[in-house]
Amino acid sequence: MPLSAGLDVDLPAGAARHVQVLRLQPGDTITLFEGAQDGPGGEWQATIVRMGRSDVQVRVDQHHPTERENPRPVHLLAGITANERMDWLVEKATELGVTSITPLLAERSVLKLKGERGDKKRAHWQAVAVAACEQCGRNRVPMVHEAVTLAQWLQFQPQAHAHGALRAVLSLADGTQPLPSLLAAADAGPTRPVYFLSGPEGGLTAAEEALARSHGFAPVTLGSRVLRAETAPLAALVLATA
Repeated sequence: MPLSAGLDVDLPAGAARHVQVLRLQPGDTITLFEGAQDGPGGEWQATIVRMGRSDVQVRVDQHHPTERENPRPVHLLAGITANERMDWLVEKATELGVTSITPLLAERSVLKLKGERGDKKRAHWQAVAVAACEQCGRNRVPMVHEAVTLAQWLQFQPQAHAHGALRAVLSLADGTQPLPSLLAAADAGPTRPVYFLSGPEGGLTAAEEALARSHGFAPVTLGSRVLRAETAPLAALVLATA
């Protein structure tokens, strides 16, 4: 439901618990945001009007057109990592301003997601992104897409080839160029969208990297050290949004 001044709103369960943990009371003010990437954005000041045992109601007061997004949209295609490392990657990428995250079903991914299990994981990662936005003050939530293989993504994501988007694959192979050099190219521009592809533990296979290169992904390096699967895309994100 779109927010508007004067509207009474029951907070979602997670937000209500947060308000109760902070021991806020009726009359205290909080900040709300709708979170959509393509919505009006900004934040709303709201006043708590009722505290129940498990629910909180607020009245929406005033809109502030605060914008905290990076000028350059950055999309991550990240090979799914094991255990809680993917949670950490989603959280930190959100804090750094990623526009969207596509969990990649890479050949070397330990975690294989299908059907209901995949849907639950996607919902979990989306909730991680929401919580990260609440923590860092970001008011647009990055979209966590359905987990797909690289071949599927290349088939169903034509926008990555439109609007002059820059595509880069993090690679340990010979013949790579430093990522800053690619970003500093005259035609890159500070607002040109970027799609970063990175592998899971063990990296992308030779076949996956060859497929990416054949679809316009430029192989790039982050330096002389080998970074973990959950660290490398974050380093790339920092460079792209600096």
